[in-house]
Amino acid sequence: MSNIHQLNADANAEDLRLDRASEWIAKMDRELTDEERVALATWLHSDVENLKVLFEIAQMWDKMDELGRLSDIFPKTKPARKQSPVWMGAIAASILLFLSVGIYVFTQDIEPNGQPSSLIAIQSSYQTAVGESNTINLPDNSILVLNTNSFVQVRYTAKERIIELQRGEINIEVAHDTSRPLSVLAGGKVIRAVGTAFNVDVRASGVELIVTDGKVLVVKKSAAAFLKESKESRPRVTSSALAVAKDERVMLNNKEPLPRVASKVTPGEIATKLSWRTGNLIFRGESLEEAMAEISRYTDIHFELADDENLKKIKVAGMFKTGDVNGLLNILDQNFNVSHERLSRHNIKLNYGG
Repeated sequence: MSNIHQLNADANAEDLRLDRASEWIAKMDRELTDEERVALATWLHSDVENLKVLFEIAQMWDKMDELGRLSDIFPKTKPARKQSPVWMGAIAASILLFLSVGIYVFTQDIEPNGQPSSLIAIQSSYQTAVGESNTINLPDNSILVLNTNSFVQVRYTAKERIIELQRGEINIEVAHDTSRPLSVLAGGKVIRAVGTAFNVDVRASGVELIVTDGKVLVVKKSAAAFLKESKESRPRVTSSALAVAKDERVMLNNKEPLPRVASKVTPGEIATKLSWRTGNLIFRGESLEEAMAEISRYTDIHFELADDENLKKIKVAGMFKTGDVNGLLNILDQNFNVSHERLSRHNIKLNYGG
């Protein structure tokens, strides 16, 4: 009997549906064959939920244009847009109140027609509190998304675009500008890009980089050396840099040299990793301890697991809404036989059995 528990009764089916939708979006990048168009149409008509999930994944990956070209095979009844829960409305409201500190400087050249030509300099800082996310449209048209409890410093000059991720996780879609590359500095590492999209997550164990579009280079020199060089001239990126392409992942830390190659990740794994952008967390068989550690990033509640081998054996699969602690505790009690004990306002102990 499997020891992988589901967060809800239909979680396994939804997990498979997510995998399938992610695979279809990935196939659309290289254009579907006639046989695949027929297979996709059959899958979409078999269940209206399939179309809903396909649209959600397309929006997450900014692939709505690809769906537009396939509109002739969609079911005639469009999926109803899901109503956002109240807690998501609260997060949306908090976005309007995000904290931006530091100095913000515009220096622009003026064209003969009176229009500004290009942004020369900007320096600003952005951060999110625990449980919040924030989408920032940068002046160069890059889109920066901050996950929970994250802090970045953004500095643009005439020759460089530099984003220092000092804490947390970001997802960025980089506006193409070969004359002014963009670099993300995280955990002492330098990630160099021009026009691409990728995710950077700073953890205690190191920095996780996942590329979802284009290609980036992980530079061998340290972030400190890169910053020093950037103040005088454009930093050089040598051929020894590690290239990480679309659908590839690499873990970076200062205790080990750069890996020689990056590892492949599936569309389903990427969708799982980026599920926080839609206010969800997806688990695919992680231990209860690992799942609770991830959930804790989105709340000020600390979860403590009792020293019980039964708890260590529990594996979790399914979807969880970030911030819904009461819903989580109910699921643990009803589906996992895991009870809880409130030690204090911000501390909860989990025990096996009633």
